[in-house]
Amino acid sequence: MFAGKTYKGEIDFVAIKNGKKCFIQVSYMMVNEETIHREFGAYEKITDASPKYVMSLDKIDLSHDGIVHLNIIDFLLGNRDLMLT
Repeated sequence: MFAGKTYKGEIDFVAIKNGKKCFIQVSYMMVNEETIHREFGAYEKITDASPKYVMSLDKIDLSHDGIVHLNIIDFLLGNRDLMLT
């Protein structure tokens, strides 16, 4: 797992296992539109079709535009899993 660089910033994590990968952005809470745009917007310049995730403590699902929003506690407890392609 490593951080990835984009044209306008960086992706928090790029997870790779057995040649498959996904991208992960992490935020404490999605407190306003600016935060939501920053975290989901980090993927705007990425053309790679690998799964893209935003994780936070929010309990409501903010998934959109093919980017999956996960509650980080659900992920850490194993209630939700990541897909790598």
